[in-house]
Amino acid sequence: MEVSELNKSRVVLIDSLQSWDFYVTQATTQNSPVVAHFTASWCIPSVTMGPVFDDLASSYPDLLFLTVDVDEVKEVATKMDVKAMPTFLLLNNGAVVDKVVGANPEEIKKRIDGLAQSTRVSLA
Repeated sequence: MEVSELNKSRVVLIDSLQSWDFYVTQATTQNSPVVAHFTASWCIPSVTMGPVFDDLASSYPDLLFLTVDVDEVKEVATKMDVKAMPTFLLLNNGAVVDKVVGANPEEIKKRIDGLAQSTRVSLA
């Protein structure tokens, strides 16, 4: 991904286990849920979900959106027990609260919406 694309996107590209731990810990400290997209450059459904994921990131500014290329950062995929692409993990307080496997934009949006609403309720 080019730098200009990263600047426009609200999605953080994870490049190591350390960056994964850093962002998840930071989000937990700030009571911000995390949505992680586990992807691979060779997986067409994962690639087609990229722009959808970017749009969702723009729609939910209170959530942290992360992208993990499973071939680049195998340690994170292994740690989070991701075996298929695309996989979307929803985390709250550092723990996985939901998981969507496959490219299903409507289902992912519905689950993220539920996560965002449950977070707003708990912060109120």
